[in-house]
Amino acid sequence: MQVRDWDKRYRLREHAACDLEAGPTPLLIETATALKPGRALDLACGAGRNAMWLAERGWEVTAVDGAQTAIEILRSRALDQHLKIDAIVADLEKSEFDIGALRWDLVAKLYYLQRNLIEPAKRGVAPGGILISIVHLNEPGEEDGPYRLRPGQLQQYFNGWEILHLR
Repeated sequence: MQVRDWDKRYRLREHAACDLEAGPTPLLIETATALKPGRALDLACGAGRNAMWLAERGWEVTAVDGAQTAIEILRSRALDQHLKIDAIVADLEKSEFDIGALRWDLVAKLYYLQRNLIEPAKRGVAPGGILISIVHLNEPGEEDGPYRLRPGQLQQYFNGWEILHLR
C-alpha cells in the first residue's frame, strides 16, 4: 500500500491504528517492561500507540511513519499528554530515514514488513539491545505477497541472532 493511501486512511480514521483507545502491542509491553528505558525507535509507528506507551514509561522515543496524518495524530496526542516523542515523517520504502548503527536499545518494527528494512534495523540495535519484529503470515494456501511471510521465514532473517520469542 502506498504512503498516500495510508495517509488518506488516517485522515478518514479508517484504520484500526487511528483508534485512540487502541493499546500498545502485547509483545512490546512484555519485552519493554523487562528492560531499563533507553533509546527506542518505532518504525512504521502509525498514530503512535506503541511510541506513546514507551514514552510514558521513560523511554526516549523516535517514531517514524510515512503518513503525515498519522504523525500529526501522534504529535497532538504526545503534546496533550506532555510526552516528548521525536515524531518524523519519512517514507521508509524510499529510505528517507537513516536508522544509524548501534543507536537503539529497542527497535520496534510491528506489523510492518519491508524486507530491505530488516538489515538496517538489525544494524541499528545497540549492544545488549532488542529488536522486536512482528509480521503478518500467509494463511495456508494463500499466495506470497510483498507484505506477508510464510511461517518460518522471519527467523531466517535473524540467523546468528538470539531469538527470545517466536510464535
